[in-house]
Amino acid sequence: MDIAEVAKKSGLPASALRYYEEKGLITSAGRQGLRRTFAPGVLDQLALIALGQAAGFSLDDIGAMFSPDGQASIDRKSLSAKADELDKTIKRLKAMRNGLRHAAVCPAPSHAECPTFQRLLRSAAAGELKPRARRAVAHSSK
Repeated sequence: MDIAEVAKKSGLPASALRYYEEKGLITSAGRQGLRRTFAPGVLDQLALIALGQAAGFSLDDIGAMFSPDGQASIDRKSLSAKADELDKTIKRLKAMRNGLRHAAVCPAPSHAECPTFQRLLRSAAAGELKPRARRAVAHSSK
C-alpha cells in the first residue's frame, strides 16, 4: 500500500506516518516512485500505536512495544503499571466529579459555606487534583 492509501485507511495524515517512521514505530517497505509503500501489517501497528496513546503511553513507550521486525512485543509489567496509573486517575476524577456534582445541588447558601466544596478547593490547592506529570518527550527536527 502506498502512503496515501495507508493514510486513508488509518485516518492519519501522511505527515504522521512519516513522523512515526522517523521515530522507528513503523517501517516502509520501499518506494513506488516518490511515495513510500507499506506492508498491510502496518495498519495493525498503527492500531496498536493509537491504543497505546489512548491509554496514555508516550510514543517512546509505544516504540518499546515493538520488536525490531515490527511485531508487538508488549511487556506485561508496563501494562499493569499503566492500568494502576489509570486506576489512580479514575479515582481522582471521580472524586472531583462527585465534589462538583454536590456543589451544584448543595443546599448551603453559597459555595463558600459548603464543606464538600471547601474540601475540593483544599485538594486543588494542595495539588491533589492535578494529573501526574508525564515525562516530556523531546521532538527533534531533522
